[in-house]
Amino acid sequence: MKVTRYPNNPIIAPKDIAPYLQDYEVIGVFNAGVMHYGDEVLLLLRVAERPVNPDPNFGLSPFFDLASSTMGINRVEKGMPGYNFSDSRGIGTPDGPPLTSISYLRIARSKDGVHFTIDDQPALFPENQYEIYGIEDCRITQIDDTYYINYSAVSNLGITTCLASTKDFASIRREGVIFQPDSKNIVIFPEKINGKYYALHRPSSSSFGKPSMWIAESPDLLCWGTTGS
Repeated sequence: MKVTRYPNNPIIAPKDIAPYLQDYEVIGVFNAGVMHYGDEVLLLLRVAERPVNPDPNFGLSPFFDLASSTMGINRVEKGMPGYNFSDSRGIGTPDGPPLTSISYLRIARSKDGVHFTIDDQPALFPENQYEIYGIEDCRITQIDDTYYINYSAVSNLGITTCLASTKDFASIRREGVIFQPDSKNIVIFPEKINGKYYALHRPSSSSFGKPSMWIAESPDLLCWGTTGS
């Protein structure tokens, strides 16, 4: 099979997307889930936005504030002991790096798979304790007439895999947590095998062990048990 790169790449860049949040800027669009729906190709984009920073002496870390159900911003003065600002993606602390951007999912639609229009509103935006630092890197699996979207939810609890579902990509319902921290890169098989659902997942311990892929099984897409690596 011959594969040819589209000569006008990238097909979507940060400059093509208007920020959803006021006084934020889009700095990344990547790791999209892809699906045919009707006569369209849909990309469920991971969009990363960061607050516009008027003062370079401070680092800014956005988060979803559960108490107010609005976005909040932590301001950290550069040069403070115990903080590391060398990586623009996060502010290094003893407890881990708060991210300097927040990600969410947004739909791009195309008739030809090359030219896309992008929805004004997010498809999924942070709203609970697992998502306070963002929603990332979704994958979509169609089973019968339902599209299942698994995604990485990021918080101070770790990277948790959550599941959502839709039949029309207009209304998306959260189903809940399906893999505990830290596991990501979930791929759900599109058919049952011997009456069970199966998925590949990648535990990502930062303390010990080597990166590996595992297989898990479930009777209902919600409760998963690992069967081996």
